Amino acid sequence: MNVTRVIGLILIVAGIAALGVGGFSYTKETHKAKIGPIELAIKEKQEVNIPIWAGVAAIVVGGALLVFGGGRKG
Repeated sequence: MNVTRVIGLILIVAGIAALGVGGFSYTKETHKAKIGPIELAIKEKQEVNIPIWAGVAAIVVGGALLVFGGGRKG
């Protein structure tokens, strides 16, 4: 199995995972105010949505790499 096919397989798995999960979230800490020794820190939850077209595109490109990327010159 050459590198092109491995990348194609990784893209297919990532595309399926993107369609299944749909997105992820993380917590971001921001410092809004600092008055002398007192510091006000706020934690905000941020969400990142992965578009459906991105997951489908990853699957299609990965499939194309699996099918057409393994050709040998001979």
